[in-house]
Amino acid sequence: MSGDLRVVGAIAPSTIDKLALAGRLETLEDVLRWGGDVVEVVVQDEYTHDVIVTHATAPAFLVFDTT
Repeated sequence: MSGDLRVVGAIAPSTIDKLALAGRLETLEDVLRWGGDVVEVVVQDEYTHDVIVTHATAPAFLVFDTT
């Protein structure tokens, strides 16, 4: 899961700064321990799921591609 945070849309720089740690999270367990709240899981196929997450520190959605 770890990788660069890719911003889509007009997101305030302060919000991006608050969520920068998300790019370094390795597992879904890390996301949950970080304080991420899973909003939805979108099944792409039997191996790939997109996990949509919010975090209390910023008004944005994060999408993690998992396999």
